[in-house]
Amino acid sequence: MASTKVSDHILQRLRDWGVDHVFAYAGDGINGLLAAWGRAGNQPKFVQARHEEMAAFEAVGYAKFSGKVGVCAATSGPGAIHLLNGLYDAKLDHVPVVALVGQTNRSAMGGSYQQEVDLQNLFKDVASEFCETAMVPEQLPNLLDRAIRTAYAKRTVTAVILPADVQELDYSPPTHAFKMVPSSLGLGQYAPVPADQDIQRAADVLNAGEKVAVLVGQGARGARAEVEQLADRLGAGVAKALLGKDVLPDDLPYVTGSIGLLGTRPSYELMRDCDTLLMIGSSFPYTQFMPELDQARGVQIDVDPHMIGLRYPFEVNLVGDAHETLKRLLPLLRQKRGKTTRAWRKKIEKNVSRWWEVMQRRAAVDADPINPEYVVHALDGKLPEDAILAADSGSAANWYARHLRFRGRMRGSLSGTLATMGPGVPYAIGAKFAHPERPAIALVGDGAMQMNGMMEMVTAAKYWREWADPRLVVAVLNNCDLNQVTWEMRAMEGAPRFEESQAIPDLPYAEIAQRIGLDGVRVEKPEQVEAAWDRALAADRPFVIDFRTDPAVPPVPPHAELDQIEAAASAVLHGDSDSASVLKQGFKSKVQEFLPGGRHRSDRPGAGAHDSAEENK
Repeated sequence: MASTKVSDHILQRLRDWGVDHVFAYAGDGINGLLAAWGRAGNQPKFVQARHEEMAAFEAVGYAKFSGKVGVCAATSGPGAIHLLNGLYDAKLDHVPVVALVGQTNRSAMGGSYQQEVDLQNLFKDVASEFCETAMVPEQLPNLLDRAIRTAYAKRTVTAVILPADVQELDYSPPTHAFKMVPSSLGLGQYAPVPADQDIQRAADVLNAGEKVAVLVGQGARGARAEVEQLADRLGAGVAKALLGKDVLPDDLPYVTGSIGLLGTRPSYELMRDCDTLLMIGSSFPYTQFMPELDQARGVQIDVDPHMIGLRYPFEVNLVGDAHETLKRLLPLLRQKRGKTTRAWRKKIEKNVSRWWEVMQRRAAVDADPINPEYVVHALDGKLPEDAILAADSGSAANWYARHLRFRGRMRGSLSGTLATMGPGVPYAIGAKFAHPERPAIALVGDGAMQMNGMMEMVTAAKYWREWADPRLVVAVLNNCDLNQVTWEMRAMEGAPRFEESQAIPDLPYAEIAQRIGLDGVRVEKPEQVEAAWDRALAADRPFVIDFRTDPAVPPVPPHAELDQIEAAASAVLHGDSDSASVLKQGFKSKVQEFLPGGRHRSDRPGAGAHDSAEENK
């Protein structure tokens, strides 16, 4: 009988932990693992990405949409380095991911050998909670168990470094001896809750408020029913951090949508006018979009004590699981029926209704050739109830945040904190391995598609026949411009578009997809948009839609500071290559916020939280 190698034991231990996919790319630094995969009948499944960074992003997407740990693997040296961007994406968005990384033989370490990189130092930050090198077989299974357990418990990245010669050794378990470390499987279920007196203090603050605002993030995802009950009891409006976009459905009339620079006007108004703030499961970083520091009494709920008390001077900080904490908090909250609270909720619902009318009108604004807002707005009503959506960083994230109304079982995510380019397509692929029976849709810019998304469609071409539902739709907003940076230059620097950095080639994305066995269509006229979405959502294989969109449609922020508007105007008037269309599109888009009903109250000088009985009608 053949001996069990360390590499065989690693794959067995992954199976014991319920790991069914490893996103990876081959290299001789993990040859021992690759041979073990062959002996194990490809269990867990080795999913071959086109690049190690894409493997890491796919592991992140898989973890985000499955709730299970994502596992990626790469060879020593360059392969390990390539993983880093995707791993930092996981770390900053609090996603459990384990990296298995090859290393040169122990005998060569420290000898400036080929592809030798100091991986312990390289991964020291991204895998700060646990990063260890296996030097002898007896360190296993402990290293792998702790890596997986820590990734789950801390919602972070961990790494196990595997020298090539160690992978080939016969496995021998730790013994009952001095300086041996045995190990065990599993992570027991637990849900920490705050002390009763702290919950009562929080209830007192919330009961005293008359205009309550709630901000939810991804940490509230398991508490949807409780958040809805709380909002109804307190007469509150609920805004969503971008990573929490799928926490509550957008067809609830008091859900104001996303918050922040990519957010909605109702969310901006909710924070501007509230007297009480409850933040649940979010570390939303942009304090300027929250209430003034002396405006509202605050309560925060977060499972991570290291993330508590950030962003706002909260009066009560509750460390606990959102679901369990809210279950204990709800019986202490009084049903609010006062005149002020009723007017507050009515105003929130009116603002939300008006916002969606504005979005519809903005989507209907003519552009050359196609308004990108129309592209995404047209998808909104066509979304399957079980769709999983991913957005890439850039202007595509604006339209994802503002135009798509989540409902039913829809899920969605993007690179929230790192805001890196490139995860849109691999997130969607990771989602397909997590839920092969559900359709996945990625909204990406042409910059991200050229950076790595187009080649990662080769991975989709390799595996789509294994998915119960073959639909993976990639919509490319093709405007031949690195559009978000262009607008940031205009708004924040007052600088015109710098052609050498911003202009990118026009590629035939749909045609390339067809050449690799997928399907696609190029859309160059507004009247073709809806038919393209219908065709893609009915396709029998992954589908790329190449939407030729207008780069002059501005991602106007919900608060639109006057100096930013002036800086943008200055840029286009002093040499911006797109000046005429930018001015025209900017005016047409912004004016939609003021119709019908005249100028919005928040834009009037001196308008404040107590202004105007008109809005309470």
